[in-house]
Amino acid sequence: MVARLIDEDPEGAYAYSRIALRLASRVAAVREAAGFAAYASQKYSEALAEFRAARRMTGNVDLWPVMADCERGMGRPEKALDMAGAPDVQKLDKAGQVEMRLVAAGARRDMGQLDAAIVTLQSPELASHSVQPWTPRLRYAYADALLAAGREDEAREWFAKAVESDKDGSTDASDRLAELDGVEFVDALVEDESESEADSGTEAEPTSVREADRVIQAEIDEVDEVDEIDDVDDEDLADDDLDDAEDERDEERNEEREDEGDDDDGHDEGAPRG
Repeated sequence: MVARLIDEDPEGAYAYSRIALRLASRVAAVREAAGFAAYASQKYSEALAEFRAARRMTGNVDLWPVMADCERGMGRPEKALDMAGAPDVQKLDKAGQVEMRLVAAGARRDMGQLDAAIVTLQSPELASHSVQPWTPRLRYAYADALLAAGREDEAREWFAKAVESDKDGSTDASDRLAELDGVEFVDALVEDESESEADSGTEAEPTSVREADRVIQAEIDEVDEVDEIDDVDDEDLADDDLDDAEDERDEERNEEREDEGDDDDGHDEGAPRG
């Protein structure tokens, strides 16, 4: 669950990781997952603690670069640079070494050392024409550092190279390249709606206003429907009242007839017989 949520809902992933920690804090994989969830939520101190715990349990050095990046996140770029020069870096695979280089360059930039950051990224992996999983991010970081240093033409070249290698869109290199070229993106759908409203002589109405109108109209319709039901009920009640009144009058007439009949019978019995 943590791995599934970490990209789209880091805070949700973090919440799940805390539950997992309460249930299985002695499992290295749980500690590592909790570290990445905290890292994605920018809780770098917690992330570093979990990564250290996972590393103690497994002895694995793969987490070394992300641990160094946590130091950066905590405002300690010098510590990240110390870790970049530690012997453990030599135990990393190629992907881990490239990641460590990216962290070290970021630490240099945090310290205002732009030229040193650029030099840090210059490597055989950057110059290679082969595309590896780390290639887009490495080229992107190099282009971004060049741009920060005011070397715009070189930055544009490397953003273009990053776009060429970034088939999955893991970076926004295409947007950065377009920005350098002065290209502006416009939402065609929104523009078409605005034009159609302009042609009809009406101003574009904010979405929130239209939504409010729909809600109000729905409430009005609901009230009208209730009123119609009440009107029908009132008519039925009125008809019932008329029927009851007529029944009462019929009963009164019958009682009067019965009373008159009783009086007539009493008169005949008391009369003398001839």
